[in-house]
Amino acid sequence: MSKAMRIRKDDHVVVTAGKDRGKTGKVLRTEPGRHRVFIEGLNMVKRHQRPRSLKDTQRGGEAGGIIEKEGPIDISNVLLLDPADNKPTRIGVRIGDDGKRIRVAKRTGKDID
Repeated sequence: MSKAMRIRKDDHVVVTAGKDRGKTGKVLRTEPGRHRVFIEGLNMVKRHQRPRSLKDTQRGGEAGGIIEKEGPIDISNVLLLDPADNKPTRIGVRIGDDGKRIRVAKRTGKDID
């Protein structure tokens, strides 16, 4: 069983390693089983794609060709941006009064959610 990911969809993060190091973006989706995140506009990869449903390409079907899309980045290579001062921070978890998990910025000690 894997540990719960502390980065979620729609979080603003900064990349700490790799070709996009230092760049920031919004998390589009996460893959907890593989410990990966997809960040808007970062780690762009080219994929060869066949057209989907030839009749529907004019009406919203996907066109074929070489497309660029976001590739996965390992969760260990991103840090959450602290909403208080927009600087990178680690994330802690505490249990609230109602028994729910609350994410906490280690840098400022303030709640993220």
